Amino acid sequence: MSAPHYRHTQFGTVIVLALILAAGFTVGMEVLTGVAPLAVIGVALMGVFLALFFSLTVEIDATHLTFRFGIGLIRQRIPLAEIVAVKPVRNTWLYGWGIHCTPHGWLYNVSGWEAIEITLVTGKRFRLGTDEPQRLARMLQAVTKRR
Repeated sequence: MSAPHYRHTQFGTVIVLALILAAGFTVGMEVLTGVAPLAVIGVALMGVFLALFFSLTVEIDATHLTFRFGIGLIRQRIPLAEIVAVKPVRNTWLYGWGIHCTPHGWLYNVSGWEAIEITLVTGKRFRLGTDEPQRLARMLQAVTKRR
């Protein structure tokens, strides 16, 4: 496999801050009220979510678009040959962050409102959050036109 043509990691500032604040609040409540097993489990789960969603890394190589969250347990790999259209878009604040379904297909996002919308040969669409939508869209358009 050749070296990536594109690789960019976006840090999930909002997700990280929200999880750290929630964990801090939970620990504070534990100190005030006594250690409760449920609170310990809650803090541990926030740590797991932090590891899973602290960033979103996007890579484009000669044959695939790959994106992964955090430590890489949640990932997708899409052949470039399946991509028929790419355009920069702006998500509404209602779509939030994380992984979920929107009227425009699945959204994969860790921070901000900017994204690219990708249409596949099947007609399915999805949005991939990025803090550099123009550059990512140009890169994908360039490599999909070359095939």
